[in-house]
Amino acid sequence: MTNNIRVERAIKRMTQQQLAELVKVSRQTINAIEQGKYVPSTVLALKIAKVFEKRLDDIFQLEDSD
Repeated sequence: MTNNIRVERAIKRMTQQQLAELVKVSRQTINAIEQGKYVPSTVLALKIAKVFEKRLDDIFQLEDSD
């Protein structure tokens, strides 16, 4: 799965730490998600999408290998 969290954070001028606090996870979790090393739970993915006021599939995209 790929995501564009980094881009969305940049648009809102938001740090990883700020996003992490809003969705109640660690900054390291946000970093791992951005790097594609961790796939978030459905609940966490929905929380992230809500912060950016976007649909889930605007933030996260499945790859052919998924």
